[in-house]
Amino acid sequence: MRLAVRRLLTDLPTGGPVLVACSGGADSLALAAATAFVAPRLGRPAGLVTVDHGLQPGSAERADGVAGWARLAGLDPVEVVPVRVHGRPGGPESAARQARYEALVAVARRHDAAGVLLGHTRDDQAETVLLALARGAGPRGLSGMPQRRDLDGVPLLRPLLDVGRADTRAACEALGLDPWADPHNTDPAYARARVRAEALPALVEALGPGVVANLARTARLLAADTAALDASADAALAEVRATGGGLSVDGLAALPTAVRTRVLHAWARELGAAPAALSHRHVAALDALVTAWHGQGPVHLPGGRPVRRSADRLVG
Repeated sequence: MRLAVRRLLTDLPTGGPVLVACSGGADSLALAAATAFVAPRLGRPAGLVTVDHGLQPGSAERADGVAGWARLAGLDPVEVVPVRVHGRPGGPESAARQARYEALVAVARRHDAAGVLLGHTRDDQAETVLLALARGAGPRGLSGMPQRRDLDGVPLLRPLLDVGRADTRAACEALGLDPWADPHNTDPAYARARVRAEALPALVEALGPGVVANLARTARLLAADTAALDASADAALAEVRATGGGLSVDGLAALPTAVRTRVLHAWARELGAAPAALSHRHVAALDALVTAWHGQGPVHLPGGRPVRRSADRLVG
């Protein structure tokens, strides 16, 4: 645990404090303890943020307990942030995640933090890949969670993607820490909980214990391939822009499919389509305007904006 944190902090540019997002569960608690040990030895300030979603009885007291432990461990600053989940769009998992990340970004900005450390493990990554497979996701979805993601200018960092969940539990036991067991993690109403309790253990039993690491490695390899294709698509988008606006149909048709669909996806976002609502169906319909043109009408992007083919251009 400490080695994983040390590697990440050593590569992180100097600046403000790093903040650990900690729910009190084994993964984030072990991460916070490792950071409290490593950061001072690297001369880097480190703090902790715990978000109270208010979804369960006693959540405020539990958050205060995590904050109290963090102060005793030497972490500073330490903040408890209550958030409102009900009334947000999407399902409960999505709403809680959105509220949590908004809170983490706000605290990080207030303290000019160098980054926020998240406790996702190799097991979480494997679960993410299985869920993406079940949804029929493409390479981007199968790339899983990145080790670094910038959200509104704040780096979200995952130092434990090569660390197993068993190691975080062992670290808590070795340090005498009593982690909180979130009942949502075992609630069969949630797809991830079912994958964790049933699907992934069944794969391990059928294929051996290496399947978890192999799934996580698949995500890492696909992430590298996706980054290369995205870079090619960025360059291609600049090349296929048509004089007078829109995109050149001939330029798009000459691109490999994997690059062309990325170009169309990026362009649709430029036109105002919300990334969360922009689906494979929309991109496939845009692609058909290039590769299967038979006079069809416009494609309506999320938000209602139409894209049509006009002679040798796509215009929106």
